[in-house]
Amino acid sequence: MTQIRLNAARLLASATSVVLLALAPAVRADALQDISKQIKQGQHAQALEQVDKYLAAKPKDAQGRFLKGIVLTEMNKPNEAIVVFTKLTEDYPELPEPYNNLAVIYAQQKQYDKAKQALEMAIRTHPSYATAHENLGDIYARLASQAYDKALQIDSSNSSAQNKLALIRDLMGASGRPGKGTKPIGDARPAEPVKLAEAPKPPATPVTTPVAPATPVTAPVATTPAKPAAAKPNGDANAEITRVVDLWAAAWSRKDVKAYLAAYARDFKTPGGESRAAWDAARQQRINKPGAIQVSYENLRITVDGDTATAKFRQHYKSATLKTSSNKVLQLGKRDGKWQILQERVGS
Repeated sequence: MTQIRLNAARLLASATSVVLLALAPAVRADALQDISKQIKQGQHAQALEQVDKYLAAKPKDAQGRFLKGIVLTEMNKPNEAIVVFTKLTEDYPELPEPYNNLAVIYAQQKQYDKAKQALEMAIRTHPSYATAHENLGDIYARLASQAYDKALQIDSSNSSAQNKLALIRDLMGASGRPGKGTKPIGDARPAEPVKLAEAPKPPATPVTTPVAPATPVTAPVATTPAKPAAAKPNGDANAEITRVVDLWAAAWSRKDVKAYLAAYARDFKTPGGESRAAWDAARQQRINKPGAIQVSYENLRITVDGDTATAKFRQHYKSATLKTSSNKVLQLGKRDGKWQILQERVGS
């Protein structure tokens, strides 16, 4: 049977969603980046030795443990890598990336049901994680291929199953053309892990508006409004929207749940499609977790079209154990004369 191919680079998690090193302290980031370079150069034994030394001093460090899981995967030690990523999901259930990497390993082992479950967990923790949604679609296609193939083994004259199987093979085969970095899902190795470790360097002078990760640490910093890069005719709207983003960020950082939720319109489209009440309850539970919250954002870009607008910026999450960076998009609209958030997503 023609082997269906998955985008292994996606299955190992995209660089935009796993920027675990983006805001790490300089010395710590240098150590982790050195390890990632060793992985890229194929020096897996040396990388494992270095990451073990690193974790001996920082046994709970999420970034170091994540890198170790990648090293073990590259060394074709899937069972050990599974242990590392599984423990990460237990200690940091809010992170979707360990689930995504578990899916890589399970897919390589042709345990597609387990891969599906891992990706569903990634989406549950991060509903706007596009990589996991796309990967889950690939897993569904692989499961469908197996089912149609089984149907043809039972009844080889089943023309409907033949046509559906051919369609799936064409679909998945197109994503596996040379030059796209794909590998058969049965390959022993996933994609190059270096994309996960090589995070962009933090900006020299980011706008420091506090926002919130799932498990905070540092105290909120003073808000410095970002300067919108918008057209002059919409100057008043840009200023209003900038103020909305600032207040939303500040409320999140100081754990003022009431003010934070007030930034969202009554008809806000929840990322996972759940009811607004369920989404509010989930956000309140996460924001009220112990610890301080802080996030900075930069490069705020606002586009206004009448009573609707789009705000795009780079958001940096900070906590005691996790520092990430991602692109954020807010869709806003005027409700009762005020700009409110109608939809939000991670990604450009």
